[in-house]
Amino acid sequence: MSTAQRVRGVRILKAVSSPLRLNILNLLFDKGALSYTELMSSLKMNPSRDAGRFAYHLKFLLKADLIEADVEARKYLLTELGKMVIDVADRIDKKAFKPKSTLVRTSRPALEEFDANKIANSLIREARMPPELAQNVAKEAEKQLIHSKTKYLTAPLVREVVNAILIEKGLEDYRHKLTRLGIPVHDVVSLLESKRTNGSRDSTSVQELAGRTIFKEYALLNIFPRDISDAHLSGALHINGLSSWILKPTEISHDLRFFLEKGLNLEKSDPLKPAFPPPHNLESALDLTLNICLHAAKEIEATQILDYFNIFLAPFAQNIEPEKIKGTIRLFVRNLAQHTNASLGLELTVPDFLTKKPAIGPNGKRTGTYSDFTEQVQQVASCLLEVFEEENERKPLTGPSLVVKIRPETFIDEKAKAMFLKAHGLAANKGNPYFANAIQKNRKQSVFSSSGFRLDADLDGDWETDTLRTGCLGIVTINTPRVAYESGKDTTKFIETLKERIEMSSRAFEIKHRALKTRGKKLLPFITQSGDGDQYFRLESCSRIVNLAGFKEAAEAFTGGKAGDEKTLALIHQLVEDISAYVQKTGRRRGKRLSAAIIPSFQASQRLAQTDIEKYGIARVRFLGSREKPFYSTYDSVEVKGDRIAPEDMVFHGKLGDLHRGGSLAAIDLGETKRESSELAALTKQLVESNVDFWTYDRKLTYCANCKKSFFGFQHKCPSCDAVGTLIFFDRLTETASQ
Repeated sequence: MSTAQRVRGVRILKAVSSPLRLNILNLLFDKGALSYTELMSSLKMNPSRDAGRFAYHLKFLLKADLIEADVEARKYLLTELGKMVIDVADRIDKKAFKPKSTLVRTSRPALEEFDANKIANSLIREARMPPELAQNVAKEAEKQLIHSKTKYLTAPLVREVVNAILIEKGLEDYRHKLTRLGIPVHDVVSLLESKRTNGSRDSTSVQELAGRTIFKEYALLNIFPRDISDAHLSGALHINGLSSWILKPTEISHDLRFFLEKGLNLEKSDPLKPAFPPPHNLESALDLTLNICLHAAKEIEATQILDYFNIFLAPFAQNIEPEKIKGTIRLFVRNLAQHTNASLGLELTVPDFLTKKPAIGPNGKRTGTYSDFTEQVQQVASCLLEVFEEENERKPLTGPSLVVKIRPETFIDEKAKAMFLKAHGLAANKGNPYFANAIQKNRKQSVFSSSGFRLDADLDGDWETDTLRTGCLGIVTINTPRVAYESGKDTTKFIETLKERIEMSSRAFEIKHRALKTRGKKLLPFITQSGDGDQYFRLESCSRIVNLAGFKEAAEAFTGGKAGDEKTLALIHQLVEDISAYVQKTGRRRGKRLSAAIIPSFQASQRLAQTDIEKYGIARVRFLGSREKPFYSTYDSVEVKGDRIAPEDMVFHGKLGDLHRGGSLAAIDLGETKRESSELAALTKQLVESNVDFWTYDRKLTYCANCKKSFFGFQHKCPSCDAVGTLIFFDRLTETASQ
């Protein structure tokens, strides 16, 4: 090395021997080019007192060629030599402070020696940060971790430190992408130790809850635009099934004929799984149906609809004794109740649009038409009702749900009339069945779910493609009272704000549709299987539900009156017209099936009511329930006065009209009064005449686990054995069973 080189090396070492000069170099490395004033400010130096000293040190660094001046920008920046000096200083610092063989517990899982380059690589790969900036952040993280003298490092700890540095440097967009998804240790312990309202959690449910929490965070942080995430978090709307929004559709309407004809070929989704031939008798047909529901349950968020259940099974019930049919159905119902959420559509006669359809019978062969099996259709329906009655005798049966279709023939055919009364006897005692009005022309071919969701034959005009092998893509519940509170008394603002929320919901559906379309074959192998070149589940035909929570409370809050008041009814009429027109227009613009609905969503309605109470105060918010458990209405509560439906409730229900395009539910509260099946049948005729689409008779029940009996209403003490601690309360409309 020449004498000149040695002299220059000494000058450089002398330049960095001053802590102040080294701080200047570090500032320029971390923050980039800085002005004279910015440097002094960052070093917390006084311009009037420290100017001379600062100028001396700055000049020293310039002479050593470690920094240079950008004359045009009037800023100082590091030279390549300056960057090399910082790098050497960092290495010396590491050697001085870093314990030998610092290990990191990674998420792989594995133990690896700490390496700052891996931080930089993660920033480049995960956050897509420019390499030079990533190296700067990595060096800062390394410095903090080394000087902290932490006993051992973990991958989450390293990530926390890096995220803190990103916030300090104002690099929030990169931090957003780098955020680690998961739940705190305390929350995991709570999951392990907590109990559900209806019993203990099992190990699988604990794992599923933890997984759902992660996917909720992922959706809010990485999937939705900021405005949609903020709207959900603030309670302006509620994205139902958030944890599975990009993983699975909400509901599916099955067509059992597909599997009865083709069998259950699981090889299509997994070559290692078996393929089963078409069923050859009623027992194997119900076993097949159970397996369909079990496999589909992994790929569906909520309800599976099995409409025309007894019609499609009728060809398998030929020449079988009623008791044997009952025994087979009983086993099916018990198994189904344990494993999945299903809605069974029950027909009391064969509807005319099915009479000439080829009937799929044993071994997948076509055997006449469904009109040939009218006797078996009614036999299966009668046996199913009897099974439900017997299974409900002691403890209320929480699933599957029964949806009884009412058609003009119901009041003519003698056997249909007998089953009609039998269904109402079941409703009077346990409140189990739902009733669907299929008399109206536009509801004749509709498919109803026990959730309140409905599919009409209004897409292509073909009931099979419009209502079967499709379903509900998703549900977004809008906080309608919040819109009323935000708009003051301005009707125009009320409608415009509501339209903004509908548009936001529509964008959320687009995100879900794209995700399922892209990943459907991988994530939904069972329902996306093909048969004769046609995919089983028709994603493009799915309905998207904009659910309006608290619509009644919103109208009352806006006008200050009651739902039956002339002023409130006038507002409701205007809102229904504007909202329904806008929803249809938005659906047409996007080329999708977008529908407004008012269907039960108790979790959403409770959360939205609670957020409004926290935001506006309990005195201002109109809600249902108690102060401890407030909620907004997501179904129409109908009162019975004597032997008639309250006319004011029917007026309100009728006014909502087009807001029920995607579904609705009227709940007729029976209280604790004993009712005969004939009384309820008479009420049903009133509802049919009032053009109510879908309803149930609401029974809140108490079950005593000690004496195995159930009673009307919520009892504080068992009326039979006086037990207190063994009572279980069933409330079907709020989806709860609690002790």
